[in-house]
Amino acid sequence: MHRVLVLGAGKIGSLITCLLSESGEYEVHLGERSEQACGRLHKSKNLTITTLDATDEQAITNYLKKHKLEAMVSALPYYCNPLIAKLARENGLHYFDLTEDVNVTNQVKNLSKGAKTTFLPQCGLAPGFISIVANDLMKRFDSLDTVKMRVGALPVNPSNVLKYSLTWSTDGLINEYGNPCQAIDHGKMITTQPLEGYETITVDGLLYEAFNTSGGLGSLADSYAGKIHKMNYKTLRYPGHCEKIHLLMNELRLNEDRDTLKRILENSIPKTTQDVVLIYVSVTGMRNDQLYEENFVQKIYPREIAGTLWSAIQITTASGICGVLDLVLQDPKSYQGFITQEHFSLQDFLNNQFGQYYAADD
Repeated sequence: MHRVLVLGAGKIGSLITCLLSESGEYEVHLGERSEQACGRLHKSKNLTITTLDATDEQAITNYLKKHKLEAMVSALPYYCNPLIAKLARENGLHYFDLTEDVNVTNQVKNLSKGAKTTFLPQCGLAPGFISIVANDLMKRFDSLDTVKMRVGALPVNPSNVLKYSLTWSTDGLINEYGNPCQAIDHGKMITTQPLEGYETITVDGLLYEAFNTSGGLGSLADSYAGKIHKMNYKTLRYPGHCEKIHLLMNELRLNEDRDTLKRILENSIPKTTQDVVLIYVSVTGMRNDQLYEENFVQKIYPREIAGTLWSAIQITTASGICGVLDLVLQDPKSYQGFITQEHFSLQDFLNNQFGQYYAADD
């Protein structure tokens, strides 16, 4: 049985803990500073809950020395991850996180140099599963032209002016809306601005808007720079959302006061478990001297797991990180140092006990 430490019992960390412990193949230690958050979790014989402050380096070190663990999983806000990655390196553990932050990922990459264990950031949905899908489609072409990656986590029945619900980390959402974005244009890595690059697409007869957000491209930009004409990642929302977020963040300058913006969003925008995750990837390129296009389109809805109803964004994010974690721990000697999402094949991921949740609504 694999032994892992999960840090953070929020929306995603709670389901990561549930999936791993309920599988019967993992002994999960959950570290969370809030006893109230831990109290909401489904109890399992394979679960040990401990009060642990993720910013307390000595407390975490002491816990790691006391328990023989294989891996650390960070379900914490992105800014907590450099410390957790550092402790994983110092204690010889595999490391996994959900960060969308480019700077944090670069710090993790630097920490991983020469490591004999795996350092795998940017797990989850986007970045994460979206990179696995895009990489799989790109391998089907002789030469590549354009890759479009689009993901949206949306309320099924929007009822507010933003046509949105807070389905995951508010800090992560603001980070995506406010930080510079990466893309490839004419074969070169470029930086684009968030909330720009506006376009609309139609899926199953419904109209969505798409615009630049930070982090979703993951490591693909580095992997394919110079090998493709154009690649970008955009977030999907219902029409009208981008304009209003632009007003808040840029016109009212709340991107410069993110604490205030966070309070506004969390006090005004409701949470929901009635959501849908929409994944859209389009790849065009040459095959047998002809121009082809291939697409991947998937909608994922909430479902009950271990007697609890989980939202679509919880399911896609938690199963994304659990899937790659499971693949690594099945064959740990094959994974050392910094590992990217595109290292994993789509078929291996979908066949995994956790990755199969992505195929649940076919």
